[in-house]
Amino acid sequence: MDRIELDGKTILVTGHAGFIGSNLVKRLFADMKGGTIVGVDNLNDYYDPSLKKYRLEELEKAKPAGINYRPVVGSIADKALIDGLFAEYHFDIVVNLAAQAGVRYSIENPDVYIESNVIGFYNILEACRHNPVKHLVYASSSSVYGGNKKVPFSTDDRVDNPVSLYAATKKSNELMAHCYSKLYNIPSTGLRFFTVYGPAGRPDMAYFGFTNKLLAGKTIQIYNFGNCRRDFTYVDDIVEGIVRVMQGAPERKTGEDGLPVPPYAVYNIGGGQPENLLDFVQTLQEELVQAGVLPKDYDFDAHKKLVPMQPGDVPTTYADASALERDFGFTPKITLREGLRAFAQWYKSYYKP
Repeated sequence: MDRIELDGKTILVTGHAGFIGSNLVKRLFADMKGGTIVGVDNLNDYYDPSLKKYRLEELEKAKPAGINYRPVVGSIADKALIDGLFAEYHFDIVVNLAAQAGVRYSIENPDVYIESNVIGFYNILEACRHNPVKHLVYASSSSVYGGNKKVPFSTDDRVDNPVSLYAATKKSNELMAHCYSKLYNIPSTGLRFFTVYGPAGRPDMAYFGFTNKLLAGKTIQIYNFGNCRRDFTYVDDIVEGIVRVMQGAPERKTGEDGLPVPPYAVYNIGGGQPENLLDFVQTLQEELVQAGVLPKDYDFDAHKKLVPMQPGDVPTTYADASALERDFGFTPKITLREGLRAFAQWYKSYYKP
């Protein structure tokens, strides 16, 4: 593994107005002593754009004097934009978090997934090919495991049976990255994130969407009659994993045939503690009441409905993150209650219900 010092480096973070991207940039602001961070985001309206603008405002407040920070509004599917940025900045590290997210949305809106997750990622790979980087880190997803029956999910498992187009695009990212690592000796690391949550997160995620619906007096639907389990991972744990991985690029080596051995790696980042959805909803309810988002006498039972499994969904996600522990000395540590408490407190201060 090649060690990379972040101080003084020039870093591209795509999707920097997104949930994970904005938290990563904020962390880099705190960690780096000098350097340049370029953020690219198309600020689309897949969910409330005001939340993305809020995150960008928080970044402007957090930006330290010693960091050159340039936010760019644009899409990674815009090849001319990406090529121009690479030519101008000669990035040391690229962290590609820009993607069209969401499993259910991909069933009705496939075009945007191909544009962002396939064409956009191809543009990033091509730019890394023509403007060599020290390390490309990119977001994959636990969804690549599809209907995997073996738990916990290991990066050694076969992932050939995606159950949504979103999952298929993320698996394609791993395949494309491997190809470019082999052909052009680009050190790349894919990170399979497991159900990321936290303050200022994505409103389409269950914990956020449930909160909005309960507050509006609507009924929340709990899939698979409550028999789903999710490996929830708090956003600060995800960011800690990314920052550590950024600094450890797969080593470039030459094989017996004189050609590059692909400097390529994939890791799970997950809590390793899958939670039953009913227990998760119970904890969320308690923390929403504690934070004053909902009244103490709220009738939760009247606003819950158990429903069948949805197309594209899976019953369980469960990360084996032992490789991350082995190579980077890190395992996610923040408990679900701690994380949902932080979310509930943020929700109260942001929306002031």
